[in-house]
Amino acid sequence: MNGNDTVRSVELTGRPHVLIIVQNLPVPLDRRVWLECQALTAAGYEVSVICPKGPGDPARAELDGVHLYKYKPPPQAEGLLSYAWEFLYCWLRTAWLSLTVSRRRRFDVIQACNPPDTYWLLALLWKARGVRFVFDHHDLNPEVFLSRFGAPTGLGSKIQLAILKWLERRTFRTADRVISTNTSYQRIAWERGGVDPERTAVVRSGPDTAVMRPVDAVDSLRRGGKHLVAYLGIMGPQDGVDGVLDMAEHVVRTRGREDVRFALLGFGDCLDDLRKRCTDLGLDDYVEFPGRVGPEQITRYLSTASVGLSPDPLSPLNDISTMNKTMEYMAFALPVVAYRLTETVISAGDCAVYVEPGDTIGFADAVVALLDDEERRSELGAAGRRRAETELDWRAQARTYVGVYDGLLVNRSAGPFPDAWPETEQRAKGDTGLLDRWGNTMVDLRDDEALRDFAGTRRVSREPAGDLSAG
Repeated sequence: MNGNDTVRSVELTGRPHVLIIVQNLPVPLDRRVWLECQALTAAGYEVSVICPKGPGDPARAELDGVHLYKYKPPPQAEGLLSYAWEFLYCWLRTAWLSLTVSRRRRFDVIQACNPPDTYWLLALLWKARGVRFVFDHHDLNPEVFLSRFGAPTGLGSKIQLAILKWLERRTFRTADRVISTNTSYQRIAWERGGVDPERTAVVRSGPDTAVMRPVDAVDSLRRGGKHLVAYLGIMGPQDGVDGVLDMAEHVVRTRGREDVRFALLGFGDCLDDLRKRCTDLGLDDYVEFPGRVGPEQITRYLSTASVGLSPDPLSPLNDISTMNKTMEYMAFALPVVAYRLTETVISAGDCAVYVEPGDTIGFADAVVALLDDEERRSELGAAGRRRAETELDWRAQARTYVGVYDGLLVNRSAGPFPDAWPETEQRAKGDTGLLDRWGNTMVDLRDDEALRDFAGTRRVSREPAGDLSAG
């Protein structure tokens, strides 16, 4: 690891302090990072986060014991020069805020979450003062480039790809520990990054199934249709949401299924273009874009939908990336239709319907077939929820994650669940008829038959109070 072992030992004074850096999403909107923050604070660590502001966010806040430091994000980048300025601007704002955090209290570790792979230099500067560096490997930037633009042919694009690979190497080589979101990413850290396997760990972005749990459906979200089909996630060029519109057009026009509605939840670079294309296709009566959504809206939409979509096309990035939305659908007992990608199959196992990549018509037909087969939806939805609980849940991941820090700092923490796994009050008392914090009636997860029935029917008991819009 190029001399990482020569970094002087961390001298802990009081609670260990971790500074987490995120550039591409605000916190706690970044659910993986927020779960990490909660795991560390529960284990007795102090946590500070530097990230861009979301709409209406204050510059400073303390939330559930986590200190948040936020800066105004730059305008959306378009073109090479604006991307370079975005990276420089965010780097400088983050560097300045790291000094602010340090003045409040010295931190022992910097954790940088990519993209981008630019914070190794900031970590290197702080390592001179005894601070350790943990790289939380969220994305593969060289593969993002290849997935968006294809193999480079001109000199300029070859230079851009070479720079991305160099930045990735520097990040790997500067890190004292590398946390990978799956084994495919871990293998890249070993083989392309030259990281000692003992300095790596896999921490999947598993759903917190104590929080992500199904409730009774909200009929108004179906907007007069019989079935709701949902997509949840980022809407970038590599995410395949344009293919969802092609699929929706086939379902509504070719298959004549005017009883189906689509909700595409999320935001990203392509959102405005997608809305315009939806209008051009004449699908506004069937497709809605609620935009940026929080836990309340996610719970209601995914509990109401009959099918969840994982339309990520085959690409160098997508094939080996774990799609959080797939696991989140499963947490809500929502049957999934997905393209057959390596890591998607690892996540969903036998709990999804798979279509060969690129077959948009086959994808649409698989959705219609699933909508017309209540028994199959019952089977897949219930199995998905149980898989989420037993194999994908954040519980095991949190222990591994905190273990990385305990080992790095030679710290004997209480672990992420010092008072045992946080069972909800509703589960402890029995779920039937009880409400979640937003007034939704929760599904009785203790009863396999009740879970199967819900997964197939998406039953409605009553409309919850409050505004259902995403705001």
